[in-house]
Amino acid sequence: MKLGLVWGYWGQLPPANFVEAAQHAEALGFDSVWTSEAWGSDAFTAAAWLAAHTETIKVGTAVVQLAARAPTTTAMHVITLDHLSQGRVILGLGVSGPQVVEGWYGQPSNKPLARTREYVEIIRRVLAREAPLEFQGEFYQHPYRGPGSEGLGKPLKSITHPLRRQVPIYLGAEGPKNVAQTARIADGWLPLYYSPYRQEVYADQLSDAGDDFEIAVMANITVTDDIEAGLLPVKTMLGFYIGGMGAKGQNYHTKLMARMGFEAEALEIQRLFFEGRREEAVAAVPDQFADEISLVGPPERIRERLDAWKTSPVTTLMMHPSSLQNMQTVAETVLGA
Repeated sequence: MKLGLVWGYWGQLPPANFVEAAQHAEALGFDSVWTSEAWGSDAFTAAAWLAAHTETIKVGTAVVQLAARAPTTTAMHVITLDHLSQGRVILGLGVSGPQVVEGWYGQPSNKPLARTREYVEIIRRVLAREAPLEFQGEFYQHPYRGPGSEGLGKPLKSITHPLRRQVPIYLGAEGPKNVAQTARIADGWLPLYYSPYRQEVYADQLSDAGDDFEIAVMANITVTDDIEAGLLPVKTMLGFYIGGMGAKGQNYHTKLMARMGFEAEALEIQRLFFEGRREEAVAAVPDQFADEISLVGPPERIRERLDAWKTSPVTTLMMHPSSLQNMQTVAETVLGA
């Protein structure tokens, strides 16, 4: 089992210990550090900054939003960052939800699976650099020949030779069809949350995954004697995503919680959140559910519950940055460092 450190998208200001925590994670034996984006800070700039201040830890994006960039632009970011980091990049991609895609990026959000397939295929072709890029899909065309075209576009090949022709691509996915496609076309999966006690929820969707397929899951890992307090950040996250990230009837996170056996609770969380009763929405998150997707408690409890994760297909447990001491205790507990 590997450990990853994941920085969520920034709030009002950059995190105060952004570099220090990443360097500490590297020294402790963490395998990867991840950056994010929503509708504020971007993932690639932060990833480049962390790569410049570390030496060996892998640098991933969890996740880069498809609507933010043309696939060729994302490929350019990857080529550049992979050279600068000496081959440490993991590209994490995700479609995001309709509120962000249409509200922030001003683009349609229909057919996310087809958009993702085309996006990944174009990036792989650019990185492979076997021939000038020619692609005529439903959503992306190279060269572009549609309305407004002057007809002067020509197939191009990246001027810069990639350091690696095959950079790992992980996809953030939740819906059954999306996860099944991820197992087929990607090198890894970035679930927002996963319960090792309910592996059957995704067993069929992951059946096409290869032997080297990676699953890097966000798992709040907190060493504490106060389990209730340790679960509160998890419940706060779940309350926000299940209650507020999407519309009624169109929220991937609410649907996932329902598929995991907590349908009534998921709908209640969403109802309370929509009514502006956010504290009650957080309180309505079942402790059992928050506990299943986390590792919280004294070291001995974490070691005991870690067995369930080790028997799951998960390969990396990712945690949010906390105190440097907690990170060290986590490394000692999970990695035996």
